[in-house]
Amino acid sequence: QVQLVESGGGLVPAGGSLRLSCAASERTVSFHAVGWFRQAPGKEREFVAAIDWSGGITYYADSVKGRFTISRDNAKNTLYLQSNSLKPEDTAVYYCAASRHYYGSYLLTDKYDYWGRGTTVTVSS
Repeated sequence: QVQLVESGGGLVPAGGSLRLSCAASERTVSFHAVGWFRQAPGKEREFVAAIDWSGGITYYADSVKGRFTISRDNAKNTLYLQSNSLKPEDTAVYYCAASRHYYGSYLLTDKYDYWGRGTTVTVSS
């Protein structure tokens, strides 16, 4: 069973930065795509960013475009999310996810096969 373990969350003031990491238990080159989602209290899980297997194609939610950067290091089997200019509305539990194949979308939660347990990001105003 594939395991994804997130780290790097924490408490940060508005305008600050965090780098989230997601370590995979197997080679990330075996995944067609990996992505980040987040879920704020009382809200549904939402798409944040995704990257294809080669790292050449990336997708971002409009709410984070220009502030967040997704990347992957296949040599380290690790996915990253560099989050800059953080806002209080970015407060959420952040989850990484991986898909074996392309299922028609990178933006939907049901298009991913594996999920981590999440890391909490809290942005204070």
